[in-house]
Amino acid sequence: MEAPEGRAGTFVTASAFLAWHRQSPVEVLESLGSSREGLSESEASIRLAKHGPNMLRQEDPIRTLDLLLGQFKSLLVWILIVAAVVSGALGEWVDSIAILAIVVLNAVIGFYQEYNAEKSLAALKRMTAPRARVRREGQSRLIPATEVVPGDVLELEAGDLVPADARILESSSLRNVESALTGESEGVEKDPASMARPEVPLGDRRNMAFMGTSVATGSALAVVVGTGMDTEIGRIASLLQKASREDAGEKTPLQQHLEAFGRVLVWAALGIVGLIFVLGWMRSLPLLELFMTSVSLAVAAVPEGLPAVVTIALAVGVQRMARRRALIRKLASVETLGSTTVICSDKTGTLTLGEMTVRELWSVGERWAVSGEGYAPEGVIHSPLSSPGGKPEAQEQGSCLGRLLQVFVGCNGARLSHEGSDWGVVGDPTEGALLAAGGKGGIQQTEIERSLPKVMEFPFDSDRKRMTVLRRMPDGKVRALVKGAPDALLDRCARILDKSGERSMSASDRQDVLAANSEMADRALRVLAAAYRDLDSPAPSSAEDVERDLVFVGLAGMQDPPRPEAVEAVKQCRSAGIRVVMITGDHPGTALAIARELGIADLRERGLSGAEMDSLTDAALLERISGTSVYARVTAAHKLRIVRAWKAQGGVVAMTGDGVNDAPAIKGADIGIAMGRTGTEVTKEASDMVITDDNFATIVAAVEEGRGIYDNIRKSVQYLLGGNMGELLIFAAAVMLALPMPLLPIHLLWINLVTDGFPALCLATDPIDPDVMKRRPRPRSERFTDRTFLLQVVLTGLLTGGVTLGVYVFTLQHASLEAARSMAFATLVFSELFRAFGCRSETKTVWEISLFSNLKLAGVVFVSFLLQIWSHHNPWLGAVLKTPRMPWTDCLPMIPIALIPLLVMEGFKLMQRRRRKTS
Repeated sequence: MEAPEGRAGTFVTASAFLAWHRQSPVEVLESLGSSREGLSESEASIRLAKHGPNMLRQEDPIRTLDLLLGQFKSLLVWILIVAAVVSGALGEWVDSIAILAIVVLNAVIGFYQEYNAEKSLAALKRMTAPRARVRREGQSRLIPATEVVPGDVLELEAGDLVPADARILESSSLRNVESALTGESEGVEKDPASMARPEVPLGDRRNMAFMGTSVATGSALAVVVGTGMDTEIGRIASLLQKASREDAGEKTPLQQHLEAFGRVLVWAALGIVGLIFVLGWMRSLPLLELFMTSVSLAVAAVPEGLPAVVTIALAVGVQRMARRRALIRKLASVETLGSTTVICSDKTGTLTLGEMTVRELWSVGERWAVSGEGYAPEGVIHSPLSSPGGKPEAQEQGSCLGRLLQVFVGCNGARLSHEGSDWGVVGDPTEGALLAAGGKGGIQQTEIERSLPKVMEFPFDSDRKRMTVLRRMPDGKVRALVKGAPDALLDRCARILDKSGERSMSASDRQDVLAANSEMADRALRVLAAAYRDLDSPAPSSAEDVERDLVFVGLAGMQDPPRPEAVEAVKQCRSAGIRVVMITGDHPGTALAIARELGIADLRERGLSGAEMDSLTDAALLERISGTSVYARVTAAHKLRIVRAWKAQGGVVAMTGDGVNDAPAIKGADIGIAMGRTGTEVTKEASDMVITDDNFATIVAAVEEGRGIYDNIRKSVQYLLGGNMGELLIFAAAVMLALPMPLLPIHLLWINLVTDGFPALCLATDPIDPDVMKRRPRPRSERFTDRTFLLQVVLTGLLTGGVTLGVYVFTLQHASLEAARSMAFATLVFSELFRAFGCRSETKTVWEISLFSNLKLAGVVFVSFLLQIWSHHNPWLGAVLKTPRMPWTDCLPMIPIALIPLLVMEGFKLMQRRRRKTS
């Protein structure tokens, strides 16, 4: 650590000294080589050169070429490229060009989806304040925020964005909104007092102001202790970079399965081709013919349409989810959602509205419930024992309720803003909630300001824990309206207001107030008290003179309420086997209360705080992670650690959030989900998916889509592989029986790309099974090609290959080789087209699924039938496909033969269903 040597010398930097909250203002100024008059211009220039601009450092931008080349990393893609090269070398240019076209199309779609996906740090940079007011040489100056340096003295006022991390030197009624950084929805009181504890959570550092937060009320003088990457937001940026680098190599479950499947496919194909080559060599077949046959088999073994099917299936999923208000930024994220086992959700703005709302009002002998959410003055104040439709006459300001709302609206420094259907607050969120409650009871701020003009104000401070506004009444007298913490206000009250009017406050009354306050606090409501006093003198000398002998009016209990639809969404997640975990920077009591209301935690469960997490090793955290549903008072680093702990246990983790402090965990999760309306740009750019309506229930819909897309990809791959297995078996049997090759390379390409390819694409867009959310999530370790999958592929291959080979051998005995090949070609095509209907479900039979639920598949099969028949009667298409003319009398008998694989496979489904019922 460097020692201070005066303002022009060296000084302690923010990165070298982290416990600024422990030092007194004098010690901080001395450590930074500064004073309350600020730095000199020359010293500021020296420090700017040393520390650099007050901005967040960005990693090297993504190179377009690297992003494009990244689309060719898949093993299956390289298999297709090799197959295209071999086909071209053998003179099969049509095959070669078609395969390469598929590869290029797949790469273009993937490149387009991922371009511009990495802009998180640029968004963080945009969050910094563009201008800042500092003291330089004792003069107040407005400078670009990028030129702020450690040691600069900031002048902060209500509405300002804080341009850098700073230690508060002096303050007046200062409250900062830090929800984007800490996740806490309430404004935080700030003061310059030192804090003795060495380890204080970020949200509790009351003598610090942080970059990217805003000043809700009051003013302050603060000295800058950190700029750029040395700020708390800078630490988050570093975490974001680290999460990006460490998780860059991770692949989604589907990508992992397909890569593993591709490797198996390559070795299996090589093994089969090698076996056939050896068998042919043992039967003394010509080596050139044997080599060309082997190459054709290798091409037949690889489903050329597979990359296109996967890409199209994911792209269609993106479109479906967009219609359900979920915007996907990366194609693979659609599938990842389907295998999600854990959703780590931020509380503020995600599970809750992110807006303080008054839920209850209390006065002696009366209690009212307040309906309506957020800052919109739309709702009803009613007794919990009466119908919600009965709105009381709160406009009568002499009543207990009217007087209570009069105090909360009249003693208020905020105002509500209204743009279209959106309501917001300018100032402290708590005061905004009180204004909204007043509007619901008919007490409008504009009317108060008009009829009861302000005379004087004593702002809230942390010592008094009260705020007082003096207003002139219509009769000319002055009334003091006071609000504050119940315990601090109650001691100042001598009288109380009830239905019969003012009277002396008894000990029993005080107990009733304290009991009501305690009962509300136990339910995690933030409680404020209201009182008033009519003054004899219109010009009091101090707050102490005014805030005594008050008349107690009542209490208001408020909270950031849960989203109404979130309860049902959490319930749906549980029924689908998905664990919902709340991670928040808010107070543990508040977090647990909301979690219990949402159904995330039960009454026995206790949460885990960030301070407790700091005392746990990674191994100890892993032991507790599965039994903990609520994490409170956590920082960005804690959130990232929680996500990685769940991943270490094998979970597929989705992380939702809206604040800057959520961005690293969102980036580090298997899928990051940002809120579109309330989310910061940082969070959106770090995410894989953006929920446009900020509705937690939309995540459940996205999970359903993800599961459906995975099923569709699986059924499409199964369909393609079943056909390819049939082709391999046909060739293998022909070699072993020393028969001429039953199919030509152009036949294989037509089947793989047209006859199989288009139905496979239709299967990839099949409607989602209504029962998909009744299943447990797929484990990350579950193989894409499980026993049932492989059994159906092999059985399908045996059936389609068997009937095709039977037609080929029979025709070869009675007609020419060309006619036999044509008949085998048509039989294989027809059986593949019929089989597409059976592949729509692994458990339901073809007659249990409506044909009209996928008209695209029905249309493609019908058109493919016509094309195949037409190829045997049209000279031009027949020349391309090398299919001679075939009489109609020969075409019709092949249809019942081609139905055999479908009917047998449907019988296999019934047998499996009966076996599951009896087991």
